[in-house]
Amino acid sequence: MTGEDFRTIGSRLASAFRLQTRPLAVYGTDVLPAGIPPMAGINRCFAVSLYRMAAGREIPAIYVGEGANEGCCLGGLFHVGYIPVPDDIKYFVSTGRKDVRGGAAEFLKASPDLVDRCSAVAGPIHPPGKYLVVQACDALPDPMPDVLSLCIFGNGEQIRNMAALIHFDRDDPFSPVVVPWGSSCSTFITFPAGLAENTPKNTAFMGPQDPTQNHSLPLEMMALGIPAAMAVRMADNLDASFVTRRPQVAFPRRAAQQYR
Repeated sequence: MTGEDFRTIGSRLASAFRLQTRPLAVYGTDVLPAGIPPMAGINRCFAVSLYRMAAGREIPAIYVGEGANEGCCLGGLFHVGYIPVPDDIKYFVSTGRKDVRGGAAEFLKASPDLVDRCSAVAGPIHPPGKYLVVQACDALPDPMPDVLSLCIFGNGEQIRNMAALIHFDRDDPFSPVVVPWGSSCSTFITFPAGLAENTPKNTAFMGPQDPTQNHSLPLEMMALGIPAAMAVRMADNLDASFVTRRPQVAFPRRAAQQYR
């Protein structure tokens, strides 16, 4: 989002919600900033790579795109628009087929047909540029890139509070925060960054609900994919909202001791 300082926005959200992780910014570019490693150098999976970046300090950013896709998850590359949908995905994530990956299946959907219908509802996926970059907000370069969305990892209390802040200036009680079906990278990147053509506008995406990533995320960890304009509003609303004015409600000490 041009003109906004997402280093400051990321810092304000991290402080207000008492995050132990770094907010991550998603953007597209035709010219890579210096010093960014390709994603496959961290892990073949977007979800694993993003969590490692957010949870530590060693990885400033990752990228995929033209000439930098070798060793990456094919499903992930499809979900960010750099390859067509692989033919075998609809079988693998549903009920399987003997001639696809030896019949292996994840049983996440009732049928291959249903996977196709879900993809059709989401619409075509368009890459944001020659490269897609995910970078820690505190490591964003100057000049500030045109950030599309943020991905924030937190525990249940932190993510619940963020969802409540999103609702702070909205009159629709149902659609500002949703839990979408799909891969973890769809929740973290594809939908909040608006890469899927039919993505609902002004909506944050909570999850992931993809159980295949349960092995790589801590038991209590959740994430929120937030469109850039919504993240700006959240930062603007902090001082007027419960987060600042009633922190003892947002982060009750007794609940913290009881449930952690």
